[in-house]
Amino acid sequence: MILDAHTHIFPEEVCRRREDFFAEEPAFRLLYENPQAKLIGPEELLQAMDEAGVEAAVVLGFPWRQERHFRRHNEVLLEAMRRWPRRLLGFCAAHPLFPGALREVERCLAAGARGVGELAFYLKDRGEGLTSLLAPVAELCQHYGVPLMLHATDRAGPEYPGRSLTPLAAIYRAIKALPETTWILAHWGGRLPFYGLLKKEAAEAFKNVYFDTAASPYIYRPLIYRVVAEMVGPEKILFGSDYPLLPVSRYLQEMAEAQLSEDVKELILGKNLAQLLGWKQ
Repeated sequence: MILDAHTHIFPEEVCRRREDFFAEEPAFRLLYENPQAKLIGPEELLQAMDEAGVEAAVVLGFPWRQERHFRRHNEVLLEAMRRWPRRLLGFCAAHPLFPGALREVERCLAAGARGVGELAFYLKDRGEGLTSLLAPVAELCQHYGVPLMLHATDRAGPEYPGRSLTPLAAIYRAIKALPETTWILAHWGGRLPFYGLLKKEAAEAFKNVYFDTAASPYIYRPLIYRVVAEMVGPEKILFGSDYPLLPVSRYLQEMAEAQLSEDVKELILGKNLAQLLGWKQ
C-alpha cells in the first residue's frame, strides 16, 4: 500500500497561463516562474498515481495572497475530493496574513477538507511572530480534528527557490505553544527531527508531530530515512513525493538504498498516513 502525503494540483487556468498570476502573487512567481516547474491538474495526478501504484494522495493548496486565487484553488481541491473521494484527500490553504484567509480555511474545513496546508513563508522571515500568526489556523485544525502542514526547510542548506526563511527554532516554539495541534512538517522538517535527541522535552513536544519526505532526493542522502526513524520513530514519518516535482520511483529507490526493514517501509509508505487521516482500503 502506497499513500502519498504530499502532492500538488492547480486550477486549469493556472496550469495554462501561470504568468497571469505572477504580478499579484510573488511567492507563486518565485516557485513557478521557471517553465520547467511543472503544474498539473487532478486528472494528470491520478494517471501518475495509477502508474506508480499509489492508492490515495493528499492534494495540497497554495498560500495565495489574493482571496479570489485561494478560493478558486480550494474549490478545485474540494471538487477533486467529491469526484474521487477514496483517492484524493484535499488540504486547503491561504496565506494567513491576508484578508479572508481564516474565513476561507473554516469554510473549506466545514466542507470536508482533510487538513490545512501546505502553509509556507517563502519571501520573509516570519520567525518572530510565527506562533501568533499560526494560532488561529491551528485552533481551527484542532476543532475539526485535522492536521496542519507547514513548509519547513533548513536555512543552513543550499539556496533554491522555495527554501523557507523561517528559523526552525520558531517552528519548534510554535509546536510547543500549540501542543494539541497535529502537525505535518514537510521536507523532513528541515533539521527539526534532531530535536528528538533532546533528553527531556522532545518526546512530549513531538507527540502530535509528523515529518514528510517531500523533495528528499534533492536535499538528503538516503541514510536520512534510518537517521530520522532512529531519532523520532518510524511511526512519525509520512511518505510524500512532492509530485509533480519528483516521481514516486525516486523515493522507492532511496528507501531500498537505505535498507529499511519491510515493517518500517510499510509504516512510511502508507500505514502512518492511513492512521492519521482515518483512511481505509
